[in-house]
Amino acid sequence: MKSRIYILLLSLLTVMGYAQQLPQYTQYMLNEMAINPAVAGKDNYADLRSNNRYQWVGITDAPRTYMLTLHGPIKDKNMGLGMNLYTDIVGPTRRTGLNFSYAYHLRLNKEETFLSMGLSAGVLQWGIDGHKLILRDEGDENLLATYQTTYVPDFGTGIYFHKKDRFYLGLSVPQIYQSPIALYQNSSRSSKLVSHFNLNGAYKFDLNEEFKIEPSFLVKYAMPAPPKIDAGLRVIYKEQIWLGGAYRHKDAVTALIGYFYKNYLMIGYSYDFTTTNLKNYSTGTHEIMLGIRFSKKQAATWEQEKSNEKQRL
Repeated sequence: MKSRIYILLLSLLTVMGYAQQLPQYTQYMLNEMAINPAVAGKDNYADLRSNNRYQWVGITDAPRTYMLTLHGPIKDKNMGLGMNLYTDIVGPTRRTGLNFSYAYHLRLNKEETFLSMGLSAGVLQWGIDGHKLILRDEGDENLLATYQTTYVPDFGTGIYFHKKDRFYLGLSVPQIYQSPIALYQNSSRSSKLVSHFNLNGAYKFDLNEEFKIEPSFLVKYAMPAPPKIDAGLRVIYKEQIWLGGAYRHKDAVTALIGYFYKNYLMIGYSYDFTTTNLKNYSTGTHEIMLGIRFSKKQAATWEQEKSNEKQRL
């Protein structure tokens, strides 16, 4: 190939072994299923959550990420199943992943403390929109007229130590199998999935009967890139309303707000104040999280509310 594709994003694709490849989220503490397959089915209800991230608003073709997770328990089996679907768009590149998870939850004592172990398997689609590429030399114009894609298998694993409504500590390894990525016939063999290591945790402290405080952290590492560290803090009122902040090392400072309606409907919002030189060109990053819980208890509550409404009418 005589021409060189003059764009940073494609250059990153040719050195896949040397960069973070997975999407990042500011509200990582609100969707652990997006991080660790061992989370699947950890509670006695099904949980559906969606994260939508619009990064570096104001910059053309800035990253956009959309994720949908769903997981729930297998009744009376100490096991759970889950699903993780995401699309990550950065300039001309697009990654779409679909993974299914299985987890086993080992109860350690009567106080609902568990050690969970999980596996995930799925497929990842890589794509490049040729219409957004810029060529330095003539001769490969055919690249500009195609949307090139490739599919690779994706596997991951994780462990998760947790006590309900109190604390959790998890370690996960997504992309544990380093699948080669061959978008073009002459692609470099160094282009491949990279194994990542995620360590995350949180603990809820009771301030009084109404207020709790929850510090959390997430450490991400992919060799040989330096670790990325996130740290956050939420103040929670009656398990319904929270305000907080977070810090991502050498990247951003974040404000968090959220509301949990009747223990089944959740909405969270975060805004990242960029601390790098990109702040001169971007107005920041927006992220919206939506969640719904499905349980027999919640269904009974809905039925009771319907009955009460009919009686009032």
